[in-house]
Amino acid sequence: MKKFVMLSLACCFCTMAGAVFAAPVPVEEINPGYMYLGPVGDGGWTYSQEIGRLAVDAAFPALKSAIVESVPEGPESVPIMERLIRQNKSKLIFACSFGYMDFVQDVAKKYPDTTFMHVSGYKRADNVGTLFGRMYEPRYLSGLVAGNASKSGNIGYVAAHPIPEVIRMINAFALGVRKVNPNATVKVIWLFSWFDPGKEKEAAKALIDAGCDVIAMHADTGAVAQACEEAKTYVIGYNNDMTKYAPTMQLTAPIWNWEKLFAPVVQQVADGTWKSEAIWLGMNSGAVDLAPFGPGVPEDVRKLVDDEKADIISGKQKVFAGPIKDQSGKVIVKDGEAMSDDDIWSMGWFVEGIVGDIPK
Repeated sequence: MKKFVMLSLACCFCTMAGAVFAAPVPVEEINPGYMYLGPVGDGGWTYSQEIGRLAVDAAFPALKSAIVESVPEGPESVPIMERLIRQNKSKLIFACSFGYMDFVQDVAKKYPDTTFMHVSGYKRADNVGTLFGRMYEPRYLSGLVAGNASKSGNIGYVAAHPIPEVIRMINAFALGVRKVNPNATVKVIWLFSWFDPGKEKEAAKALIDAGCDVIAMHADTGAVAQACEEAKTYVIGYNNDMTKYAPTMQLTAPIWNWEKLFAPVVQQVADGTWKSEAIWLGMNSGAVDLAPFGPGVPEDVRKLVDDEKADIISGKQKVFAGPIKDQSGKVIVKDGEAMSDDDIWSMGWFVEGIVGDIPK
């Protein structure tokens, strides 16, 4: 497994100086290859990406895509990408997890005529771009729901890896929680894994045993939601609507609509307008959203969330606008100011109200 290292990512949204437009590729010759971290049946991260791929294939009938499931985030990913290029003749590769980043860079140097899109990373090259969604927006909204639902003020969060992608989600969630429940806390348990249903379920149970009456998650399967349904504890799902795992206890879920991210790239490659850049789409694009409310969400909370969602989409409201304090009570974002994209992307600290440390 690739070791994750916390970095300062200055200018991670600047387009690379060597970025170029590629020549047009007929749709029937693009043959996009998708490299997935988990199995398509994981019920979460990879499942939602597969739904997105199928939607793109339907939108481009001449497209012939291919997938490889359960690819480790390590050197094992290199021959997978090379096989997609050589055997599938893929002119476009979607590498769908953070830990593929350095290996994408290595393979891209060997295949300059192939376009690579890396999900959630920050390294680019002439033929490598990055794409992700501003998932922190619906995360914040789900925090409003969780904070209202919690009677004890103790909320749990099952978290994958201690990297900025996960940290900013936890922070956004906690900001939403404490806006409606100012004395509430969010207790974090780290999995150090993206995909481990057994560990995910046990972490959820541990948080419930510790007195948490609402559980949120940043993990790849429906195991946390399933554990909460069994324990009759409210849950905030992730990746897609997890009602099938928690039909009575899911309050809502921040969800991905990956076709909104994948399809424009396919079109750009076909048109010859693709260039290396950082794509980071918010709720205004539909790439990220909030699942329908569950039966445990009252009407006044639904209206609050809908109103704030509209403000975020219009740009009237920023999730990471001050005043924001860190765990020690130090003001990090002053009143009247808002964090830059670079600072949000590279976030390596917890906001006030979170219980737990960020391992180095």
